[in-house]
Amino acid sequence: MSRTTLDLWVGLFVALGFASLVFLAVKVGSYSDVSRSSTYSVKARFDNIGGLKIRAPVKSAGVLVGRVGSIKLDRQSFRAIVRLDINSKYREFPADTGASILTSGILGEQYVGLDPGGEEAVLKDGDTLQFTQSAIVLEKLIGQFLFNKAAETPASAH
Repeated sequence: MSRTTLDLWVGLFVALGFASLVFLAVKVGSYSDVSRSSTYSVKARFDNIGGLKIRAPVKSAGVLVGRVGSIKLDRQSFRAIVRLDINSKYREFPADTGASILTSGILGEQYVGLDPGGEEAVLKDGDTLQFTQSAIVLEKLIGQFLFNKAAETPASAH
């Protein structure tokens, strides 16, 4: 095998490796057809969003229906305002739909779960969800558990 042929194969191998890395970066970055299709936005206010991030999934019944578009702090109520960009093909969500911040698995990524209500009116672009449930902060939960256990333990008599 000549030096030129060997250089050509090495170059091809490096180019293939680079293309594979770009492909994986795009997949890990969670780019999906939701970001390229038309969406409508609704807002939800939460007392605590935990580790929720922009571009986090928005799911209903485990199905990806959108992404978190933005997160900001309301300077008057000091609550988080989360904009949910929902794919336009899911325009049937009732107006009384609720939103919860959930976690995939025990220590997985956080996402917004939508729980459809029963109203006949549907969500429109710019609406604000009235029913929200904030993220459960594991540290607070453990602290409450330990505090309650300490309160239950009778003081030992000496």
